[in-house]
Amino acid sequence: MDESPIRALEDLLDLERVALVEGELGELNRLVPEKESLIDALNELSVMNSGDLVRVQQKVARNQALLSSAAEGIRAVAERMSELRRVRQEFSTYDATGQRNGYALRPQAKLEKRA
Repeated sequence: MDESPIRALEDLLDLERVALVEGELGELNRLVPEKESLIDALNELSVMNSGDLVRVQQKVARNQALLSSAAEGIRAVAERMSELRRVRQEFSTYDATGQRNGYALRPQAKLEKRA
């Protein structure tokens, strides 16, 4: 029984976790081909130790939770940036009935210096 793909995948999942925790999302792209290769190698094994598989499954679940959190954080930042952009372009008020009224702001006039 060859367990080296299992150990290699565990090591790779640990590297993936470090990249996620440290916010090095670009590193994840580098790890994908090797991860896919190791998963293919695991699929070809006929007999595996269930303890090893449980550990791998736990690491995959842990990393998936981290990936979900990272994606949620990225979405929150994108929404916040969109809101800031909208605030710079529009002034909003609410009337007595609670209806929102938006007023477009004029872009800042740029002064040109001439000698």
